[in-house]
Amino acid sequence: MHLHKIAALTLGLMCAISVQAAEIVAKGDAAKGAAIATTVCAACHGVDGNSPIPMYPNLAGQIPEYITKQLTNFKSGERKNPIMAGMVATLTAEDMLNIGAHFATQTPKLDTAKTNGKGSIGEKVYRGGIPGVGVPACASCHGPNGAGIPTQFPRLAGQHADYTLAQLKTFRSGERANDGAKMMRMVAAKLSDQDMAAVADYIQGLR
Repeated sequence: MHLHKIAALTLGLMCAISVQAAEIVAKGDAAKGAAIATTVCAACHGVDGNSPIPMYPNLAGQIPEYITKQLTNFKSGERKNPIMAGMVATLTAEDMLNIGAHFATQTPKLDTAKTNGKGSIGEKVYRGGIPGVGVPACASCHGPNGAGIPTQFPRLAGQHADYTLAQLKTFRSGERANDGAKMMRMVAAKLSDQDMAAVADYIQGLR
């Protein structure tokens, strides 16, 4: 697939996802969200959203609408995870907005890639994609520094490599299917295990 076709595909999917993301625009109360995070979220994600456990995602500095959408999807069953289903069972729509607002205001801790630094395979996939198989650059949606695009695409910078790799694999298998326009499922389907591990490691070191 030629580069201009990849760009056109990415733009089309971004438009489709932006419509979906626009559904979650209300603002939450960070102070109220902090109270919930202390009792419900802290064990896995840390009170400040910097998870001490690599299998659980860092939420500090994440786009609030993205957090709220994921919580909403866990509650509805659109995104399946037995642990999170239990965590969100008693949360209201307002609670989920507040949690998103809280974690969005927290400061992410910087991390480093283990082996995929400058010039690595991970960097090439993140910044340039894999044109030969139709994989667009991760940076086209998540930003050159992994900051994401508000209301549309999540922050990735500094995310645990273990968590990112696990999510890419669930997108590829279809186990996770709450991505707008099937965008991540289509991308992950074209990535090898080696590509996934490399880009996940690179993302961990983004800042």
